[in-house]
Amino acid sequence: MLLEKKHEKLTSVEITSIWQSYMNDSAINCKFHHFLEVVEDKEIKSLLQKSLDLGKGNLRTLEEILRKEEYPIPYGFSVEKDVSLSAPKLFSDIYVLHYLHSATQIALQGYTVNLALAVRADIYSYFHECITQLTNLMRRIKEVLLRKGLYSRSPYLPIPNSVDFVKKQSFLNGFLGDKRPLTGMEISNIYSNYQRNELGIITMIGFSQVAQSKEVTKFLLRGKEMAKNQCKVLGDVLTKEELPLPSSLDAEVTASTAFTFSDKLMMFYVTALTGLSIGYYGTAIAMSSRRDIGLAYIQLTKEILEYAEDGANILIENGWLEQPPMALNRNKLAHQNGE
Repeated sequence: MLLEKKHEKLTSVEITSIWQSYMNDSAINCKFHHFLEVVEDKEIKSLLQKSLDLGKGNLRTLEEILRKEEYPIPYGFSVEKDVSLSAPKLFSDIYVLHYLHSATQIALQGYTVNLALAVRADIYSYFHECITQLTNLMRRIKEVLLRKGLYSRSPYLPIPNSVDFVKKQSFLNGFLGDKRPLTGMEISNIYSNYQRNELGIITMIGFSQVAQSKEVTKFLLRGKEMAKNQCKVLGDVLTKEELPLPSSLDAEVTASTAFTFSDKLMMFYVTALTGLSIGYYGTAIAMSSRRDIGLAYIQLTKEILEYAEDGANILIENGWLEQPPMALNRNKLAHQNGE
């Protein structure tokens, strides 16, 4: 007699990836719903509709997985409570297109990590399908950006005459002596991090205009200034190397101050991106051989960590921070049993 195969429980990594994916999709879908109401460009509207359709499909699948596991479905975010579909346009169509591009890049990186760590077949298949769908969408977004002349390409590098090897430890210099030119990897990270901060500035400006709480408004304005400083530091490195800066999005916010997104949604979005920035900077440090570049990222990371902690405190104080999947507190259980 063959024993019936036991149901494989989700690992800590798998349940966390499913839970976080649900939170992210429910939040971003709220933004897509609003954007669809106000975007005028037909090509961008088509990309938004496709993005929203994918997000809705993802949420249905994630809910199905959680129900089968008898795991509580996160409260997350909803169109009814966290976004006003009648609000006037807050961001321009160009901003929305750049936002779509950035959001798909971030999601694709997250899905790739989740896929690599997934063990159970259904979880692996889910993230594999997410990657397939997202790569197709990203290609379409890039094509629209290119057609509209809005894609900011990273700098080009000269083609060397031959293969060479590093011969001196001065390759690592950054403070004393001659500084070598930036490597392609260092340029790539600086350029990408600059672009993310540039988009962050515009996002903070728009969010701060429609925030309901003075505390949240103050936090968002502080984030705007922090992102500006981060752009200055990163931009100065590129300028000193006589490399071009990414194009600016300064004019992509309207004058609207009407309620558009809930403070809870905006705080979730900002703190989530702040956390991602720490990860991006950590990767950049690991890939930067020049000492001055690594130190610059360390200093910027310190500033972000302080900001992220203050953001988490605001979420907690307002009862907006949902508790993620956690291990059991064995000490607490032991004390309860002994009472």
